[in-house]
Amino acid sequence: MTMEARRVKLHERLEALRLHRRGGGEVRACAWPGCEREGRYPAPRCRERLRDFIWLCLEHVREYNRNWDYFAGMSAEEIDAHRHADFTWHRPTWRFGTRAAGDPLRARFHDAFGLFGDAGAPGQRRRRTAGGRMEEMMARLRLEPGFSADELKRRYKELVKRYHPDLNGGDRAAEERLKSINEAYAFLRAWLAGGGRR
Repeated sequence: MTMEARRVKLHERLEALRLHRRGGGEVRACAWPGCEREGRYPAPRCRERLRDFIWLCLEHVREYNRNWDYFAGMSAEEIDAHRHADFTWHRPTWRFGTRAAGDPLRARFHDAFGLFGDAGAPGQRRRRTAGGRMEEMMARLRLEPGFSADELKRRYKELVKRYHPDLNGGDRAAEERLKSINEAYAFLRAWLAGGGRR
């Protein structure tokens, strides 16, 4: 007997077993074979159709729940894949930036602040990692890996004297460079205070 034929037969049986409540309201009969009690409790027909219910009485829904195995007939790999898909509600996902070429909306989107990996101009990508930021800050102060706190302080003082706006006639470029140096110094000083771990 095919699945469709079983479903039709079950539907006919459920219709035949409908009970009528006193006062004219219709109630469901328990779908368990041979049971004539009222079916108040829903139970899913199968794993593929979890919102298609059969209705059972309390005793039989308890029996049904004891014997229900959602993963029956699935291999260990299929079970792992299903549980992994539960994290995204079984909807497709992709990493940021992997669909830009085929996605016209993503192609028109410009991430001005680099939150999603885009650098200045559209189409260019820059990957910012903790190590990349560290290297950028060291390059601003012209430091080599393995620098000490004393080297950091000495290089900072040297660059502040060179780029201070008062010593450069109020030059805006020197002021911006000094801001960049201050940011790098604060970052590297905090990094050293935290144990110097990347």
